[in-house]
Amino acid sequence: MKKLVGFALSLTMFCSISVGSAFAETPLSSAVNAGLGSPYKWSGTTTKGFDCSGYTSWVFNKLGIDLPHTSKGQATVGESVSKDQLRPGDLVFFNTDGKGISHVGVYVGDGKFYHSATDKGVIITKMSDSYYTKRYVTARRVLSDEQYTQLMTDAN
Repeated sequence: MKKLVGFALSLTMFCSISVGSAFAETPLSSAVNAGLGSPYKWSGTTTKGFDCSGYTSWVFNKLGIDLPHTSKGQATVGESVSKDQLRPGDLVFFNTDGKGISHVGVYVGDGKFYHSATDKGVIITKMSDSYYTKRYVTARRVLSDEQYTQLMTDAN
């Protein structure tokens, strides 16, 4: 029952974010949403269970982009982007273990990101959440402007 309530809450939160238009699903919103509610699993790379970098790798694979399966490896891909210039599809990185980059998520707009949290699985979290604000390190843009425009266009 707890998982069902959590999933319903996550789904409600997803419907309120602005990854794409309010009326049409985009390839980017479809990709990030497809894993929502999946459980956490160390080294997991499927909807049966994801770790954080397994989830981001899986999302970008659906978009035709290969990423390394570590948060540190993903932090070397693409271009650095400042926090105030984030756009949907950017990767956001956090230091959750005190040893440097150790967590990654996909920024989806409206100050929110999708990620696989160890205690909750794939969820949506606000960038302003105090835990993540204190641990934010950097962001990387792996989608070119052309790819971004294509992925934000209605899939219909």
